Amino acid sequence: MERIRSYIGSIGFYKYVSLIAIPLGLQQLITSCMGIIDSLMVSWIGQVTAVGTAVQIETLCTAVSWACAAGVGIFSVQFFGAKDILNLKKSFGLSMILAVISGGVWLVLAALFGRQILCFYIQDISVINNGLLYLRIAMFSYVFLALEFAFNIIYRNINKPRIPLIIGLMTMIINIVCNYILIFGMYGFPKLGIQGAALGTCMAHMSGVICHFLYAYRTKQPFIGSFQEMFSLDYRFIKPIMRKTRPIIINELFFGFGSTLFIKAFGTLGTASMDAYYVGAKISDIFYAFANGFSNAVAAVIGITLGSGDIEKAKREGNYFIGMAICLSIAVMGLIFICSEFFVSIFHLNSFEVIKEAILIVKVFALRIALRFFIVIVFSSLRAGGDSKMLTLLDSGLMWGIGIPLAFISVHFLHLQSIAFVFLICQLEQIIRVYFGLKRYQKGEWAVNLTTLITK
Repeated sequence: MERIRSYIGSIGFYKYVSLIAIPLGLQQLITSCMGIIDSLMVSWIGQVTAVGTAVQIETLCTAVSWACAAGVGIFSVQFFGAKDILNLKKSFGLSMILAVISGGVWLVLAALFGRQILCFYIQDISVINNGLLYLRIAMFSYVFLALEFAFNIIYRNINKPRIPLIIGLMTMIINIVCNYILIFGMYGFPKLGIQGAALGTCMAHMSGVICHFLYAYRTKQPFIGSFQEMFSLDYRFIKPIMRKTRPIIINELFFGFGSTLFIKAFGTLGTASMDAYYVGAKISDIFYAFANGFSNAVAAVIGITLGSGDIEKAKREGNYFIGMAICLSIAVMGLIFICSEFFVSIFHLNSFEVIKEAILIVKVFALRIALRFFIVIVFSSLRAGGDSKMLTLLDSGLMWGIGIPLAFISVHFLHLQSIAFVFLICQLEQIIRVYFGLKRYQKGEWAVNLTTLITK
């Protein structure tokens, strides 16, 4: 009984976490909704798979850009906890530099090798050509997307999650309006179809970044300083941060690319199967958003505590989060499973077989999301203390060692035709990750004050 109580926090703790987690979850939901809106609207013009395939490059850009921001963020949150404002400003400057580099690299890759990348995932010429129409415009949003992550993470770390929530809501509204006008040619604008969806996304991300800069400078946020304060970065400052950030970037790169390899495996099952998968994936993004938002809250709360030097309190808070993760995972799985038919009905799917398969896919995603919901919370505790190398092994290592091989074996050797069944088999990866993730967490080696690495 005493052991169970160690995983239950006070009412005050849950109120504190809710004030951070709910805005972060909503902000993540808004970010996910932009992709969902694109998919929903292009489903009305029959281009779900084209856009779904084209955004695989964006998936990689998102993964690496988030890793850059999150890696620097494990230091910035502890600087904030230690009230070290000068290094907080420097860490945000470094985060912006990495964001521009990340977005720029993916922009160049999409511009030079867009067709080859799309051909890697699917062989349907019509899908590839339509995907290129989307990609050649959407790729200009990558730098703005990366900069948004830098702002979102820093606001999370200084306990101001409502700011990116408000700006994200505005960005989503711009995306909806621009998509509607440009895809369907409303109010005298040309009917651009799939290109309109890409242009709307670019305009939304660009508007979001402009608002972030204007608000941050006008309100004199603590992470904003002079050019010299933010960008005069010496080797002694950068080295320890990049030592912890590099494994996160490598992990997200391999994890992101691994996620796209599932598309490569599933793509051989045909366009109809991929339509079902993309619909299920977009629905799951809604719930992943809350999982990621809660995960960010964990990292912020524990990171601030570690930065203040209270290691034992950080461990207690980690246990409280584990208890919350169990309850939330069960609730989310039940909700998705029960509402799967309703969620699929939102999308415009003509084929009964595709609808049936999409419902099954959503039910499998219910299990995946529940397991992922739990593990990202465990991982956030490890990441808050800079346990990056072990995270790489547990995250991308298990994906490449178990998940991806299971997908290709199921499709190419067992010749399974149901994408839902193949996807279910692949969830063995998540079960193993939960087991070993908990083992690592219980050792307590993640509870480290990282600010001492900079001040020495």
